[in-house]
Amino acid sequence: MIEAHEISVIRGRRTLLDRVNLRLEPGRFTVVIGPNGAGKSTLLKVLSGEIAPDAGKVTYQDRPLQRLTALALAAERAVLPQSSALSFPFTALEVVRMGAVAGGSLAPGQAARQALARVGLGGFDARSYDALSGGEQQRVQLARVLAQMPDPLAGGRPRAIFLDEPTASLDIGHQISVLEIARDFARRGGAVLAILHDLNLAAEFADHLAVLHRGRLVAAGSVADTLTDAVVGAVYGITGAVGRVPPSGIPYVLPQARLGA
Repeated sequence: MIEAHEISVIRGRRTLLDRVNLRLEPGRFTVVIGPNGAGKSTLLKVLSGEIAPDAGKVTYQDRPLQRLTALALAAERAVLPQSSALSFPFTALEVVRMGAVAGGSLAPGQAARQALARVGLGGFDARSYDALSGGEQQRVQLARVLAQMPDPLAGGRPRAIFLDEPTASLDIGHQISVLEIARDFARRGGAVLAILHDLNLAAEFADHLAVLHRGRLVAAGSVADTLTDAVVGAVYGITGAVGRVPPSGIPYVLPQARLGA
């Protein structure tokens, strides 16, 4: 569906991404993990069309990304950035309506209210966005994404959502709720890419795990095959045991100490 072919991003003397290949598939929840500065957000921005790679290419449904207009791209994917700063005193409903309008909704107000209710913010329509807590603002932004992409399929074509640290500022209950929403989008035929720092949440929700380190994709595949002591130790520089919770077999990570400490 969406594919990165040997993409590289260079800023000054620093290589942010180094010949990365990654494919987002319909019906699959892909989670990207890696330490700070690994290139995760840069990868998301390239795949979502926010920035262009210095080498390589990205294709959407076998079409070069650079050939898509902004309007066409808005119909293909929605993006939840790591942080969002607003310059005007919008209400929560007005923020979410932006997504509904971008998604072509004929009833943006209704679509926005439905999206707010879906993230547990029904009744927040008139609340000032600036007066909300960080976690509430994050959920409003997720509602904007859902208003833009209420259905993972459009005319039989799968669409995608990109989530950059969607659980930041959220309590554990809302973290799980947000990731359940993302997983549902994938289960209904869409493609999802999320950046997560919590390895245990990544292990629980990912269908496909991609590990970035120093701009390179060092591992990719199923959680069981990818989230190992060797990978975690090499990427994060820690010792620890990656165990399995019976009977599900979902890996969990218990860091013990820095390597060499």
